[in-house]
Amino acid sequence: QLQLVESGGGLVQPGGSLRLSCAPSGFTLDPYVIGWFRQAPGKEREGVSCISSVGDVTNYADDVKGRFTLSRDNAKNTIYLQMNSLKPEDTGVYYCAAVRTAYPGCWLRTSAGYKYWGLGTQVTVSS
Repeated sequence: QLQLVESGGGLVQPGGSLRLSCAPSGFTLDPYVIGWFRQAPGKEREGVSCISSVGDVTNYADDVKGRFTLSRDNAKNTIYLQMNSLKPEDTGVYYCAAVRTAYPGCWLRTSAGYKYWGLGTQVTVSS
């Protein structure tokens, strides 16, 4: 069974940093588009960032541009979401998702189309 495992969440003060990781179990990430989504309490899940299967295209939600960086290390079979200058509104459960597709880019306005999901990792930004 194909699974994704997120890690790296935690409690951090405003202005701090965290690095989330997404690693697959049972498959290699190389041909997959990867997306990161988050869900805050009482809110709908929203897209944060995504990266194309070959890593040449990345997209970010407007409110994380300049603060978050998504990268993939195919040698380590891991995706990293570096989050800097964190704000309280970044609080939520962060999920990574994957889909194998020939599409040359990636998308984050909708979670539709992503086939495999992790269970999420909690990020709390609070003083």
